[in-house]
Amino acid sequence: MQVEELSVIERLWVDCQLPDLDGLYFPDGRSFEVFLDADSVSGIRFGESFDLDEVLAEGPDWVTDIGRNQSVPLADGGFLWGGEGVSHGSYGFCGRLCADRTLVWALFFEESNPFTDIRVSGNTAVFRSTSGVLITVDISDPMRLGAG
Repeated sequence: MQVEELSVIERLWVDCQLPDLDGLYFPDGRSFEVFLDADSVSGIRFGESFDLDEVLAEGPDWVTDIGRNQSVPLADGGFLWGGEGVSHGSYGFCGRLCADRTLVWALFFEESNPFTDIRVSGNTAVFRSTSGVLITVDISDPMRLGAG
């Protein structure tokens, strides 16, 4: 029986770390630039995809330890988490986890401040940071609301 190798983001998540780069990260290896955008309905907009393996090969120390500030259970047994990157007070992250706490997706921001409040309504979640940054995502497809 062959054991699947973990992606870079999965290995970081196991070590309670995320890339120190604004982005949306999926366990299958997909990574996308993300920008805070108070004028958009979601509070974010997405840029180009990028190769996280390549980026971290150039700068292997571009990671930060993370700390969870808030957790909300979901009906499927999973969770939404909001927290901080502990390297700088301005870092924040939010994400969705499976019931076994493996990563479904994670958003990381260098200038959001820690996310400490999560509100869920149906399939939509709103994450609020300590500086008042609001991120609204479809928890099944976080790129859907930030596409425009």
